[in-house]
Amino acid sequence: MTYCVGMWLESGLVFASDSRTNAGVDHIATFRKMTVYEKPGDRVLVMLAAGNLSVTQGVINILNEDAHPSNGQETIWTVASLFHAARIIGAALRKVYDVDGSHLKQHREEFNAAIILGGQIQGERPRLFNIYSAGNFIESTPETCYFQIGEIKYGKPIIDRLITRQSSLIEGAKCALLSFDSTIRSNISVGLPIDLLCYERDRLRIDFQRCIDKDDPYFNEIKRLWGEGLRETFATIPDPSWQKRLEPV
Repeated sequence: MTYCVGMWLESGLVFASDSRTNAGVDHIATFRKMTVYEKPGDRVLVMLAAGNLSVTQGVINILNEDAHPSNGQETIWTVASLFHAARIIGAALRKVYDVDGSHLKQHREEFNAAIILGGQIQGERPRLFNIYSAGNFIESTPETCYFQIGEIKYGKPIIDRLITRQSSLIEGAKCALLSFDSTIRSNISVGLPIDLLCYERDRLRIDFQRCIDKDDPYFNEIKRLWGEGLRETFATIPDPSWQKRLEPV
């Protein structure tokens, strides 16, 4: 399992993904879930992947192999919109399913994959898509300005309370890291390092990308401050009026 989040803000886009693929008593594996396609001045596309690693790696390999087609077919490097890039990734998912889907089923394995695609192509605004295993997808809206895939439940309440379309990139990055801290704390299947990328609207280049590991001073500091702040706030909340009923007689 893994955890990935993408935020679509007025000021740009924030992406974060962990690097754990499997966890158990004797098996912990690490693979990066973020793939970046950048052509400065023309396009920046960021893809986050969760689910069956063989499926998502198959999609990435298809995208890379089709990057320079001889028949003039459109690729993620040449399409004029993020919508068409999402269509290409959806088609790659279906190709992998056509080859591996029945074999996975024979071995009682699910064809499980989820992809977040976001970025900006020259001539259009930044966009963010959530692509499902079947290759279909939805796009973010002002009412739903972020997507999560993987182990989403522990980080979702934090983002729901703190992030709006008007949030800054710094606020989005800080909130994403706090959502990862909560998820890592509650679920062993999500772990460090975290890949964090912030894209400023209309820059058409990446200016901030960071890999955050267990020794990262900022991540450790906000973990400490967040935990202390929660405990302090909890202590200031009034006790329930029915407390006496809970006290032993």
